[in-house]
Amino acid sequence: MRAGRLSVKILGERIQPLQLQDLNVGEFSLTDCDKMMHFLLLFSRQGKLRLQKWFTPVTDREKKKVIRDMTAMVLARPARSSNFLQWRDLKIVYKRYASLYFCTGLEDQDNELLALEVLHRYVELLDKYFGNVCELDIIFNFEKAYFILDEFLMGGEILETSKEVVGVSMEAGDILQEVQRERQSV
Repeated sequence: MRAGRLSVKILGERIQPLQLQDLNVGEFSLTDCDKMMHFLLLFSRQGKLRLQKWFTPVTDREKKKVIRDMTAMVLARPARSSNFLQWRDLKIVYKRYASLYFCTGLEDQDNELLALEVLHRYVELLDKYFGNVCELDIIFNFEKAYFILDEFLMGGEILETSKEVVGVSMEAGDILQEVQRERQSV
């Protein structure tokens, strides 16, 4: 890579130019980007996939393999075992709520307990919207479950921590949907 010059101007003052080789750009790649989560899967005790969200680019073939491996590994574990697994180069964190398993894949350096809290917060958000969420709520209102997830997480990172803010956003989305339905029916 050719060395270049990077000049920065802060509040009208010019800062000494920096050589790009000083930044160690050659040691960085897009695959090195830190993501809190690579994927989030919801599946039933019977192994039926109910929701999937991918935060890193993965081929359809690889997605099917990951889903198959996750459901097989998680469902085969005893109820009293740890909620953490090692799979390939990822840490797998999962939690069972009623008949649904919430499962995510993390980088090795990511905090498993924080991931458990993220899964729990998502369940709390679903509970707040649906009122004690169950598998049928996810099946028949999957678009709402995805909308809540998109309001809460972006790119595998926490976007909004406040349940109230996500709730207000959901209410606004519902109102907008009602207005659109009324306009279409007229």
